[in-house]
Amino acid sequence: MPSDTETPAEQCRAALRPPENPAGPAGPAGPAGPAGPESPVDAVSSESPANAANAANAANADDAENPGNPGGRPCAATAAPAVATAPAPVGYRDVFAVREFRTVFAAHLLSLLGVVVSELALTVLVYGLTGSPLLSALTFALGFLPYLVGGTLFAGVADRYPARRVLVTCDLICAGCVAVMLLPATPVGGLLALRCVIAAVSPVFTGTRMAALTEILGRGDAYVLGRSLLRIVSQSAVLVGFGVGGVLLAALTPRGAMTITAVTFLCSAALLRLGTRSRPVAADANGGGALLGESLAGARTLLADRRIRALMLLFWVPPLFLVAPAALAAPYADEIGVGSAALGLLMCAMPVGQIAAELYVGTGLPPRLRSLIVLPAAALELLPLILYGFRPGVLPAAIVLAVAGAGGAYAIGLDKWFVAAVPEALRGRAMTVLTAGMMTLQGVGMALAGLAAEFFPVHQVVAGAGAVGALCVLPLVLEVRRTGRDDHFRTEVRDGADHHMAHG
Repeated sequence: MPSDTETPAEQCRAALRPPENPAGPAGPAGPAGPAGPESPVDAVSSESPANAANAANAANADDAENPGNPGGRPCAATAAPAVATAPAPVGYRDVFAVREFRTVFAAHLLSLLGVVVSELALTVLVYGLTGSPLLSALTFALGFLPYLVGGTLFAGVADRYPARRVLVTCDLICAGCVAVMLLPATPVGGLLALRCVIAAVSPVFTGTRMAALTEILGRGDAYVLGRSLLRIVSQSAVLVGFGVGGVLLAALTPRGAMTITAVTFLCSAALLRLGTRSRPVAADANGGGALLGESLAGARTLLADRRIRALMLLFWVPPLFLVAPAALAAPYADEIGVGSAALGLLMCAMPVGQIAAELYVGTGLPPRLRSLIVLPAAALELLPLILYGFRPGVLPAAIVLAVAGAGGAYAIGLDKWFVAAVPEALRGRAMTVLTAGMMTLQGVGMALAGLAAEFFPVHQVVAGAGAVGALCVLPLVLEVRRTGRDDHFRTEVRDGADHHMAHG
């Protein structure tokens, strides 16, 4: 015990000095002791540098909120050097250092490639069985529209059950649906119905996975970069998947190609089951009420919150207009008189621009700058499409699309704001509703662009989408800015953490 005559620094060193024999010769530390399995030291040291950085941020925040530290960690007064030391920046390499994230990433890549291949193969199969362009196109539309149903009615699943169980179950349901599609006796109506089931399950799977990432990577920069990597692989899978699907369809029948999709879903389920930890749901998330009522109540609560609603709309509205050039790529290529090779360039330009910008923002900009570019990038993202009004050739149009795609990098900073604004008990439902709204509005945007092109030239439709979209995004940018400014002066404490929007 330190004496009364010791200086505060000496008392601090004495308090931090480990005892000579902490556990005794035959008395190992218990579960709550220094070496127990639930020890905070073990929890931090066994995780990645990304999580260690998040833990350091949380510790520094606790010191800032308790300057006197009457009952907290010993000797807070002498901890100034530790607080002043900035945590190491988090990069993509740190995110990949987390074993569970590598598992989630691999499962995501497998299932995405499977979905893209199955969409292409199913379209060819339905067209071959019916000879109907309408039914063939409908198979793509059914990949978007059921998102609204699944994301609204079943969103409560993401918060009610452990994440690993939900993810594995969703993969198994999708694998079962594809297996039934492979049966020659399955009619066209059955194929389309099974396609709807897969699409309805997808937002639950995606929302649950997004919520699980906050448990795996924390809610700081590691989560932001993890989400960025999943978006990058999603864009890449679309580019690669159609090429792989085309090669497979040249060598296999449509049902043979879809067999690979069933295998990818099963592999994804196995990876998630064996490569991720089972975590219990939050204590206040399992209300025990009816799933439908719980899902709808969660959606109402989220949309009633001014801050969360503004952030969701900023995720949703730009893609509603941004899909116009992709939906009308084939008619535009025909309008300017170019071939299929040029069509491929127009289809690839926007994803390539988004991937390049996301990689640059994720690796080249610090967290503060990622936050600073969110609102300007969102406000300007759609403006390049106005240049379609001049009816550009293939190369200028591809540049316009690449620049517009680069504006999508605003989502990196927006991810961090969104996860900070949502209460933990609603996180799974929030991610599910977010995904459902985004996918549904993209489907609506494609349909509206096609409808407008029935009455106006394609280049005018795309230019109009850019102009109208920019006007719609501007008030959302202002609303997000207003709610962020309010949060700067108001601290909301949920689950012992600070949830105001951070700009630094």
